[in-house]
Amino acid sequence: MRIDKWLWAARIFRTRTQATAACRSGHVKMGGQALKPSHEVRLEEVLTVQMDVLQRTLRVTGLSERRVGAPVARTLVEDLTSPEEQERARAERAKLNQGRPPGMGRPTKRDRRLWERWILRPDSSQT
Repeated sequence: MRIDKWLWAARIFRTRTQATAACRSGHVKMGGQALKPSHEVRLEEVLTVQMDVLQRTLRVTGLSERRVGAPVARTLVEDLTSPEEQERARAERAKLNQGRPPGMGRPTKRDRRLWERWILRPDSSQT
């Protein structure tokens, strides 16, 4: 079974297109080697998947040609990611979301432009 199809069926990625893009960009590895989307996945293989700030280590425990429900998908994969790595990623995400208080909703286009202006020119006095 193809690795991109398995990543999608096991609900690691929401779409097969995202799984394929992750493989093509080198975010899915086995033994330090980047995998192509057409790599044939086998039982008991250990994969490393880079997802935004989290690097997940996964063991293949089952195969499915179809996307299955979440309870069944959990039987296809064993998450070997260390708790320290998960906590580090959680802290990194919290740091990224620090500028916006909870409950403020989605940023507007104006908010995004102000943020980009601040990032690109932090010493600028323009608003």
